[in-house]
Amino acid sequence: MGDVTLGPGFWQDRREINGTRAIFHQWEQLEKSGCLENFRIAAGKAEGTHQGWFFADSDAHKWLDAAARIYNTRKDPALKELMDRYVSLIRAAQDSDGYLYTWNQILFPGIRWTNLQIEHELYCHGHLIEAGVAHWEATGETGMLEAARAAAHRIGEDFARRGSVGTPGHQEIELALLKLFAATGHTPYRDQASRFLENRGRISFFGIRIAGQFVSNGRRGKEAERQRRYYRDAHPGAVGHDLPPGNAAKKAWNTTLRWYAGAFSGRYFQQHAPVRRQHTPEGHAVRFAYMETAAARLIRETGGPGAAGNAGLARTLEQVWDRMVTRRMYVTGGIGSLPGSEGFGRDYELDPEIAYAETCAALGCIFWNREMAALTGEAKYSDLTERQLYNAAAVGMGQGGDGYFYNNPLTCRGGVTRRPWFAVPCCPSNISRTWADLPGYLHSEGAEGIRIHQYVSARIETEPAVVEIESALPWEGAVGLTLHPAAGRGEFSLYLRRPSWSPGLRVRVNGAALNPGPASAQRVTGAAFDPAAADWIEIRRAWREGDRVELVLDMGIRILRPHPKVRGHKGRGAVSRGPLVYCLETCDNPEEDIFTVNLDPDSLRPVWTPELLGGCTRLEGLSREGRKLTLIPYYLWGNRGASGMTVWVGTA
Repeated sequence: MGDVTLGPGFWQDRREINGTRAIFHQWEQLEKSGCLENFRIAAGKAEGTHQGWFFADSDAHKWLDAAARIYNTRKDPALKELMDRYVSLIRAAQDSDGYLYTWNQILFPGIRWTNLQIEHELYCHGHLIEAGVAHWEATGETGMLEAARAAAHRIGEDFARRGSVGTPGHQEIELALLKLFAATGHTPYRDQASRFLENRGRISFFGIRIAGQFVSNGRRGKEAERQRRYYRDAHPGAVGHDLPPGNAAKKAWNTTLRWYAGAFSGRYFQQHAPVRRQHTPEGHAVRFAYMETAAARLIRETGGPGAAGNAGLARTLEQVWDRMVTRRMYVTGGIGSLPGSEGFGRDYELDPEIAYAETCAALGCIFWNREMAALTGEAKYSDLTERQLYNAAAVGMGQGGDGYFYNNPLTCRGGVTRRPWFAVPCCPSNISRTWADLPGYLHSEGAEGIRIHQYVSARIETEPAVVEIESALPWEGAVGLTLHPAAGRGEFSLYLRRPSWSPGLRVRVNGAALNPGPASAQRVTGAAFDPAAADWIEIRRAWREGDRVELVLDMGIRILRPHPKVRGHKGRGAVSRGPLVYCLETCDNPEEDIFTVNLDPDSLRPVWTPELLGGCTRLEGLSREGRKLTLIPYYLWGNRGASGMTVWVGTA
């Protein structure tokens, strides 16, 4: 990240909101919900009892992770003061042997690691470790890193010989240990991450075991509520910490039955088969994405796909990614079609109204794409990252940084609105840490040269050259790159990603046209787009100071149509322009039934509107009956209060 400085434009505007408003709003909500108070109680600094869900610790740890990444490029003293307070609190709350899980410390002292599938104990420790690494990288201070290492040591001691029953229900610790290994070089961290992954899916009689853990969790939940009532009765003046309501979602009639079936079979937890034999996306989408991210990173940290034992795992990751994209992903890049399980449905089961498409699932997929791009060098992973950044992830945070979506349907008839916080508030800080980390997604470099993965205005310092990028995306398709090669640097290659949505791009080098070669063929997918059609354009030359490369990307309006096996989409299409997916919202179309309208695609034209939603390009068009229609980018819907919305529009 230190090699990249973002310039003005779309993403810098969002990072500004992230660093000046969103991260402070999230701290306020953590205080209001009692999440931070849990650590004070565990540290003996306050009286009370545990508030919130058993996994509440993770939301605070992710806040520090996000805050540190923001601080890495934005040295805000106010943010540093909050981070210092948090680190001090964590060090005080953590047990002397490294254990930190306030649910047990406050409510069930002396009990550890008894309900790994349900209660997110290792998940919380994973986010503690990630926060420790991020804080150390941003500040150079070792206090939080020491807390992370103490937690990792405790886990290594307690789980080295526990086998399959010692694998977590919600993956996260695997990725955290690999990050800690990268930061410290301490191989036991990597080895424990490998054991967690390789032991997964091998628990005998899983259904019986999980039934016991459900019963145990239910009893512990009742005991937690009893202790809370007792404390409130004994302290009538105590400040309450009521959680906000859960998020709304339209559910099918069999939602609960399918959730139980997935849980008892192990599919919900990705415990139904060893990770090397999981060729189909199954279960809870966030858990799945975190597991795949860790597996890809483990391959990189153990010698790459060519190392002994890694080739088979690498092939599995590529196969399951392709199955997800072609059959189990939405046009926005969102994943997870089932409310209740927050997870994958069957192939081509992509109902736009029931769609869950949790924000965290899109973010987890972005993490996975990044690792796969580093592992394979293929453009398709960065292409999907772009689609998800602009659509499935960007929709999760509102314009002001204080209104969020948890689930993201593609058709909404009401009930889903942006909220300042949720009963399960995992998404806000996850978005914030991803936006803060965006400079790390723009490029990579190796012996062959420089690859530009994302077209974002920035100054990128690499060993071969400094590359300055000016990008008008997502509103216009002009991208310019100016190169300043290092002194004495000879010939090297610059690789530019040809987006799947722009097969007909034009390239000029110092004003001279360059033939980019034929574009890859597009497959018909359930998602209605195919990131595998992206490829690299190689420009190899002896670069000189000030050499200029210009791209003109095709920003034509396209009507995307999914695979015919996706039900309910006959005669309907998703409207896109550049990397953005568009939608109809009732705020702009009050007299039109957006769910039955028949759009005339040939009537659509882009109109830049600076006064609309902070400035955006809307699409104006007509219905077949001649009535005016306005479409806005999908990521912007819900910013003007409660409304209806649909991505899939009649185009017959």
